[in-house]
Amino acid sequence: MASPVDQNTAPAGQPTPSPTGFRRVLAGSMAGAVLEWYDFAIYGILAATVLGPLFFPGESGIMKLLLALATQGLGFVARPLGGIVFGHLGDRFGRKPMLVTTFLLLGLSTAAIGLLPTYGQIGITATVLLVVLRMIQGFALGGEFGAAVLMVSEYGEPRRRGFWASWPQAGAPMGTVLATAVVSLITVFFPGEAFDQWGWRLAFLVAIPLLAIGFWLRRSVEESPVFQAAQARAETRATTRKRSSVLDALSNPRQVLHGVGVRLGENIAFYIYTVFIIAYATTSFGYARGDVILAVTFASLFQFLGMIGGGRVSDSVGRKPAMIVPSVVLVAWAPVFFWLVHFESLPLLWLGVCVGAFFHGVLAGTEAAWITELFPTRHRFAGSSLVFQGSSIIAGAPAPFIAVWLIDRFGVASVIGYLVVTMAITVVAAATSRETRNSDLDAIE
Repeated sequence: MASPVDQNTAPAGQPTPSPTGFRRVLAGSMAGAVLEWYDFAIYGILAATVLGPLFFPGESGIMKLLLALATQGLGFVARPLGGIVFGHLGDRFGRKPMLVTTFLLLGLSTAAIGLLPTYGQIGITATVLLVVLRMIQGFALGGEFGAAVLMVSEYGEPRRRGFWASWPQAGAPMGTVLATAVVSLITVFFPGEAFDQWGWRLAFLVAIPLLAIGFWLRRSVEESPVFQAAQARAETRATTRKRSSVLDALSNPRQVLHGVGVRLGENIAFYIYTVFIIAYATTSFGYARGDVILAVTFASLFQFLGMIGGGRVSDSVGRKPAMIVPSVVLVAWAPVFFWLVHFESLPLLWLGVCVGAFFHGVLAGTEAAWITELFPTRHRFAGSSLVFQGSSIIAGAPAPFIAVWLIDRFGVASVIGYLVVTMAITVVAAATSRETRNSDLDAIE
């Protein structure tokens, strides 16, 4: 494999990153991405089993579950705020401080959940603390994309930027697989009442060794050479920033709208194929919950391969074709997927979920480099965070709830229509956007 850093591609005056330095940046970014999605997956798994009864008062088991799941949604609410705050700070003070700060907040808040007293021990204070920690998780996650993907994109060899940028993006399926494996392992060694009483805490405390490794990797990386060069030019011109980089990004909304448009269908497809399908297949058909969860978890491996493959292909054919093709496939796959589910055949369910996850991965893997290439250095962190986190709250967060409401009121055809329409928006947004593959991040001012 070629060196990730081409020594001949650094612009004049820009620090030349070493291959060793880049590998550390890549490893640190991956560690953060895995921990980020591990945290969210762990909470989602345990919210439906132990967190509701332990942290929420009331007699109704259903109400406790709904409150636990609502707390999970609060993490999504905090993500755009984190994107705005860390986006501005990352464009002002650099990518590295945000890389370390977001990681520490995310890891420490996750570990703290594993140490919380329950409602039965300290009353409503336990509920409040859980909500606060969940908000901190979401807030930190809001700056994670800008910190991790931008560092890799601005460090790596330009002609292979799509491939390298897809690796932090691929932390999502890896974190999901890790979360499922950890919970499964804990339930084997501490089954039944032992898991419900204290074994669940181990799943959150696993964040501590992940945090230690990731912090060591991130703390020792150097600042993005592209950001350093931009800062040096700004000092030479004696210019000062007059307003927030968030406002700079919003002042030219075309890039933000294109980014959100592409992310719209991609986000919704992800949550339909991973979250909604578990409830739909188990309540409407004869699938066992464990079998569906296993299928979704295994599909994460296909999603991972799709992300890495999509990023690599985009370096050869361009970002637009690498996004348009999987988007069109996902439009066509929506009715096929639900048709396969209706057979009540586990192998066909696996086929449907794995194919959907793979092509979603191709689209999402290509997005990583494309989103960073949409914006100039002076507001790249803010712009990319607005796209990534803004789309998550308007598309990804409500997608399972909208799908459940649609299928209850209008039947499965309405959910298929929901997928088809939103993915069609993604196709249009990708087709009408500019090609960014050969962008020089250092030159975009």
